[in-house]
Amino acid sequence: MKKFHELSEREVLALAIALEEEDERVYADFAEGLRQDYPASAAMFEGMREEESGHRRRLIELFQQKFGEHIPLIRRQDVRGFVERPALWLIRPLRIEAVRKEVETRRFYEKAAARTEDASIRQLLDDLINEEREHEERAQELDKEKLPANVKADEERAQRRLFVLQIVQPGLAGLMDGSVSTLAPVFAAAFATHSSNDAFLVGLAASAGAGISMGFAEALSDDGSLTGRGHPWVRGVICGAMTALGGIGHTLPFLLRDFRVALWAAGGVVVAELGVITWIRHRYMDSPWISAALQVGLGGVLVFITGALIGNS
Repeated sequence: MKKFHELSEREVLALAIALEEEDERVYADFAEGLRQDYPASAAMFEGMREEESGHRRRLIELFQQKFGEHIPLIRRQDVRGFVERPALWLIRPLRIEAVRKEVETRRFYEKAAARTEDASIRQLLDDLINEEREHEERAQELDKEKLPANVKADEERAQRRLFVLQIVQPGLAGLMDGSVSTLAPVFAAAFATHSSNDAFLVGLAASAGAGISMGFAEALSDDGSLTGRGHPWVRGVICGAMTALGGIGHTLPFLLRDFRVALWAAGGVVVAELGVITWIRHRYMDSPWISAALQVGLGGVLVFITGALIGNS
């Protein structure tokens, strides 16, 4: 990699052209990636792409005047100090808020203008500095023009649906399975043995096994291409981790040596877990508080009674 201060004026212009071309393609990728779910934002990024295209043409014209037709290939990764950008084609689906935070930096042009001695090059770079300084303002204007309040509200609802579909649902399914299904083996072992250590080992095994099973089941359920549920292995990891977490929660109290204290502590954790599940269902699934609490509570009570009956038999 070459240091910035080692670049010649010819190389500075060539790098500026490459940066503008890359930024133009970045905005084009944003527009294409958002077109299906966020058409208004796609139009906004298309307008920003056109701006970058104009910058690139002006830089090429100046380069041709100064240094001829051949433009050497100098990229951001060839010069020390640039922030590495993720490959956009690997990021699917694009998150609307993440791409709106993509802003152009004028620092490169400021440094380049400060060290160039050619008046015409410096003039163009100064112009680009001012235009890049106005870029965010222009983006805000495009945002207001292309994204009125009702469109933004629609996009926020679409984003919320994707978040619920790809993150909340697999996580909630795992948390419910881990919190409820492991109650029976944990408390059955506790009532059967009256040993905190035995109950802990059973709970640990049940939580780990349920986490692995639920993770694979979620990952293999569908690839997300038709349902829009996102990458299957991401869902699998989320579901499996939350399943294990749900089971471990009421297992950890059995690390206490006093069996009665451990039993009451585990019961308290179960109540807290069911409360969290109820809140998530109300917050993201729009379930009424009472309905969500009754459904979750009934399932938990039935599984607990099953475990207690088996453990005491």
